[in-house]
Amino acid sequence: MDELSLHETRVLGALIEKEHTTPDNYPLSLNSLTSACNQKSSREPVLSLSQDEVQNIVDDLVKKHLVINDEHGSKRSAKIRHRFGNTEFSKIRFSPQQLAILTLLFLRGPQTPGELRTRSARQHAFNDVQEVETALDQLTNHEQGPFIVKLNREPGQSACRYAHLFSGAVVSTAATDNSALASNNSADDNNVLATRVDELEHEVATLKAQLTTLQETVSALID
Repeated sequence: MDELSLHETRVLGALIEKEHTTPDNYPLSLNSLTSACNQKSSREPVLSLSQDEVQNIVDDLVKKHLVINDEHGSKRSAKIRHRFGNTEFSKIRFSPQQLAILTLLFLRGPQTPGELRTRSARQHAFNDVQEVETALDQLTNHEQGPFIVKLNREPGQSACRYAHLFSGAVVSTAATDNSALASNNSADDNNVLATRVDELEHEVATLKAQLTTLQETVSALID
């Protein structure tokens, strides 16, 4: 599958979400899909896409066989539905738990198992965090995957976050921060070492000078 942009995952996530949370209104009109993409709540980051922009994204997803237009007249009056997993057009099959997690990751970015459990209730109710972790493990080790990755735990966080891989490899913020910290620490260590070497060289030079003076004094006394 081709890598998906942020806007493409937003459109797919909105379609999957609305299919489960408001089935009577699914498939979506262009106007409804645009509103779903631009929601102020349950979205991260918050976007402000125009209908023309959403239509262009839909057109790109149609070419990738991930979206289909049920056209009745013009494009703007078409009903839009996804073809992402669990459809007659997709070879990939996800359980309800797995699909709920992917939907949230598409709409809100990396999240912890606890956040995923709390936020998934309208699409799928998890019994506990352990059930979420089981689904995450299945997505990580999926025979057609992996579809998600576990990120390094960030400072102040009690749990690791997970991110989807449909937009390519993910660089953990924590990993980047840790690398920067390690680099800074290494630079600090080098500075300390250089200072200490300078001090030792100065001490050696002083001792040599004192030894030379002592030898001259002893020689003078002997003579």
